[in-house]
Amino acid sequence: MNGKKALTLLWILTFTFLAAACGFRDSDRTERDEDGYQRIELVMAVNGTDNQIDARVADYFAALVEERSGGSVTVAVFPNDQLAGGNASRGIEMIASGSVDLAAYATCTLAVVDSQLPVATIPWSFTDYADAREVIDSTGGAYYAQRLAEKNMTYLGSFHNGFRQITNSKHEVRTPADMKNLKIRVPGSVVYMGFFRALEADPTSMNWSEVFTAIQQNTIDGQENGVSITSSSKMQEVQNYLTMWGYSYENDLFVANTTVWETLEEKTRTLLQECATEACEWGRDTLEAEELELLEEFEAEGMTITYLTEEELNAFKAAISDWRDGIIADFGQEACEAFGITSFDITE
Repeated sequence: MNGKKALTLLWILTFTFLAAACGFRDSDRTERDEDGYQRIELVMAVNGTDNQIDARVADYFAALVEERSGGSVTVAVFPNDQLAGGNASRGIEMIASGSVDLAAYATCTLAVVDSQLPVATIPWSFTDYADAREVIDSTGGAYYAQRLAEKNMTYLGSFHNGFRQITNSKHEVRTPADMKNLKIRVPGSVVYMGFFRALEADPTSMNWSEVFTAIQQNTIDGQENGVSITSSSKMQEVQNYLTMWGYSYENDLFVANTTVWETLEEKTRTLLQECATEACEWGRDTLEAEELELLEEFEAEGMTITYLTEEELNAFKAAISDWRDGIIADFGQEACEAFGITSFDITE
């Protein structure tokens, strides 16, 4: 069988599975257990691998749901965007259309359906994880819910993907001058690409699966990501320097397809919302705790970790201030006010 036929067969099998799953759910939504829960299986998609935080949060959520419903409500979790052939953009189309019931995706990935959703990735919007939690659990979350509702998605919660740091194999990064001409892999995001260009680096967009080899072959000098993903991808094996500057906060949004959500009975929706909220909090706590442990492991393995002083950090902020003001203007007042994002006051 040639490659084209094999790919076609894979898609046929995938959508046959989904159709069968949806049919099963539709026929069984009126069946209830002795506690009044619907007997139903839901499908959840995430983009990360089994050991990344989105997949772990999804697994934790699925376990909570099954336990608290006595096994009547179950969630089948598919990591790596398996149902979308590994394509995150297609995976988001599937949650919007209802081919998938539940999902968790990073806001920069969700930009394919709404360019406003990654607003909180604007550099240095939050001072720390506590600040991010507080804002997102109030005005920020309400903004996400409003925007997602227009795309047939119901917002159930948010959890950390992490503050993005930078690693490279060339030299320590302490000043904006250290960034000049560094070839850094970034996601294909207007915010991330623009940020590194403002620092006179050479940002390059490539599939994450290609990054480790590209660094080994000196095709690129480094990458930027949260500590957790940096570790799970074993970047410490090919990168000598890590700078902790927390330049951008990234989070995953836990969503349900609205059409599917509204067909569920209230008791089932309440259960799923409670479990989603708890799973998101577990994910936040877990990532924060593990980040400190991972940094210690990086140092033990010989990686040089640089923690910037406030003065050093302000030099980076000053270097990108004009560009950042332009990005704030692009996102607009409503989006930025929802997350408390304003121009820098470097004198603070």
